[in-house]
Amino acid sequence: MLFPKPACCFTLQRFEICLRVRADNHLSSAEPLQRPLVYIGPAAPHIRQQKRTVTISRTAAQHWIEPHAHGIYVKPADMWIDPSRPAERALVTHGHADHARSGHKAVWATPETLAIMALRYGTEMGTPVRYGDGFEANGVKISFHPAGHVLGSAQILLEHGGERVVVTGDYKRRFDPTCAPFEAVACDLLITEATFGLPVFTHPPIEGEIAKLLAAREANADGCIVVGAYALGKAQRVIAELRRAGFDAPIYIHGAMQKMCDLYAAHNVPLGELILATGLAKAEMKGAIVIAPPSAMNDRWAQRLPDPITAMASGWMRVRQRARQRNVELPLVISDHADWTELTDTLLELRPAETWITHGRTDALGRWCELHQLKARALDLVGREEEDEG
Repeated sequence: MLFPKPACCFTLQRFEICLRVRADNHLSSAEPLQRPLVYIGPAAPHIRQQKRTVTISRTAAQHWIEPHAHGIYVKPADMWIDPSRPAERALVTHGHADHARSGHKAVWATPETLAIMALRYGTEMGTPVRYGDGFEANGVKISFHPAGHVLGSAQILLEHGGERVVVTGDYKRRFDPTCAPFEAVACDLLITEATFGLPVFTHPPIEGEIAKLLAAREANADGCIVVGAYALGKAQRVIAELRRAGFDAPIYIHGAMQKMCDLYAAHNVPLGELILATGLAKAEMKGAIVIAPPSAMNDRWAQRLPDPITAMASGWMRVRQRARQRNVELPLVISDHADWTELTDTLLELRPAETWITHGRTDALGRWCELHQLKARALDLVGREEEDEG
């Protein structure tokens, strides 16, 4: 017996995770483990380390698509996808800092992503590519398709030599009023993320999480609720979902949120009345909902708020220890990434001849692919996953 303790234990911050990935998509702690998949750090010496390597045959795509630690290289087009280093020619899936950066000589991205990059990184405008549109580069047809992650996020379809390759970037399949919905794109090779690629990560409906937030506000009428949310995407989604739930009172925002919220509004994403939560008397903020970057939750800025209850909107709030570590009183499981079910549903729907997993819980999803007779390979690209962005 490999596990003298409970069959499933995890400390995600240090990637000390023990789980069984079962073909029926369930995680059970009652049955003995047959072929455990182990992620383990130095703090768990009682568990034997076992790392599975899924081997695959070399396909035609591997002659023209090259995975590197710092990005995906499209050899015949001489272009990089989401490179973490400055590149001559870059295709960018979306504006988060683990996928976009300054320093590229030429950039192709959606118009919204280019606007976000200009705002966040001071980049010059590149070549805009709208959803469904494309271009050709040295025999490679390139087109952009909605990823459903944040405003402007795109999957990139590459067609060359009779093969279709899709790079998802980060994506989710759930409804989001702030961005275009995910579209499944048929392909031979799928290059996908796996940020929440463990069966434990099944995100609840967002309507229930917003209801929890509104109920906490009603119960704390003399104080306020301060919600930690990533400044690009998550903050705007929480605001838009509050509006969709019928909350039409002003929402207060940290100053670091204002420019990005203005950009969303300029791209026809209605957010309602927003007020800067700076220089206001505590009496004015009673009963307020305040959206702030997670980094501001415990600094002096938050001390000026009236009796705040701290909330955090993140897929990582599924793990109670994460909430406790960050002193979060109201964890809200709201994610802009695909959860385990969405990841596996996408693979079952597309059934690509091969799957490459760029980052996240790569071994777990690779093992699931093996159980479902799908070829898979873990790439483990560096610099991916911003914790607060989950």
